[in-house]
Amino acid sequence: MSVPSVAQVLDALRVVQDPDLRRDIVALDFVKHVVVGEDGRVAFAIELTTPACPVKDLLKAQAQAAVAALPGVSSVEIEMTSSVRSSGAVLGQRQALPGVKNIIAVGAGKGGVGKTTMAVNLALALSQRGSRVGLLDADIYGPNVPIMLGVQASLETDGQKIVPIHKHGLWTVSMGFLAGDSDPVIWRGPMLHGVLRQFLLDVAWPALDYLIVDMPPGTGDVALSLSQHTAVTGAVVITTPQTVAVADSRRAIHMYRKLNIPVLGVVENMSFFNCPSCRHETDLFGRGGGQRLAEDLDVPFLGAVPIAEPVRSGGDIGMPIVLSEPDHVVARAINAVAEQVAAQVSIQSFRTIPLTPVS
Repeated sequence: MSVPSVAQVLDALRVVQDPDLRRDIVALDFVKHVVVGEDGRVAFAIELTTPACPVKDLLKAQAQAAVAALPGVSSVEIEMTSSVRSSGAVLGQRQALPGVKNIIAVGAGKGGVGKTTMAVNLALALSQRGSRVGLLDADIYGPNVPIMLGVQASLETDGQKIVPIHKHGLWTVSMGFLAGDSDPVIWRGPMLHGVLRQFLLDVAWPALDYLIVDMPPGTGDVALSLSQHTAVTGAVVITTPQTVAVADSRRAIHMYRKLNIPVLGVVENMSFFNCPSCRHETDLFGRGGGQRLAEDLDVPFLGAVPIAEPVRSGGDIGMPIVLSEPDHVVARAINAVAEQVAAQVSIQSFRTIPLTPVS
């Protein structure tokens, strides 16, 4: 029996569809380096748009089955790889940061919903999946990222630019590295604008797949400044289920839309409390408000994350829960959210034009 040609292998793989991008993996140019041996062994790579792809295993299984069904195939070897695409669009003076493929704002309509906790854990979850991730603490008035990462350090320069702090696999800058623990930051809007510009353009960021920006709560100056300085791939809005938080989150979504920043989706944090003793779930703040908001405003719902004591204790000692207890129900929920965020970024990358780096 003759073996299939490379063209026949590619034709067989056209039945494998990426469920988020809604196109087959051949048309998306995901299939690389197809080799067909004389003995019928077929080998190729599938290069996804993120190492955090939530359907990676599904695509591999479908590709394996599609090629194995061809006459003359004796075995199928698939290497799963990834190359994160750049996203965002150049609008006016907004351009991409050199070497930074995607900028993701993590925001909230009000304080107290776990926005910084979610930003830190999302950044770590993406990093653990093989991406290069930076974390910019843009919550100038309440810079808590250093505490949650367990970092006590001062920012230094390489003679030209600020050198970000490297901890837990993340490259980080924060006002907390400049101000003392007890020093209040009392600045007006123009000063906020200036420091954010420095943290974006005057930092020696390495090549990054994702730069997570922990935004201050509300709809103030920092979001406007961010939109003016650089192309933002999209925003992730954090809310809790109760009516007050959802109402403020609605305002935050409308703000990002007015700034032409795509909303990647909504995360419902503190969705419920799972008793560690009896496993009973209690809706401390109600449940489903975030999902209803997402459905109402036609944005993706990225997932629900429960509340648990290790989230607080891990943040207090600088060991976020995705690092300290990776098998905890909260850590698993955050990892699932991270995969959905990565998927939405990939979707954005197929909707936008190539970016022009800042010179």
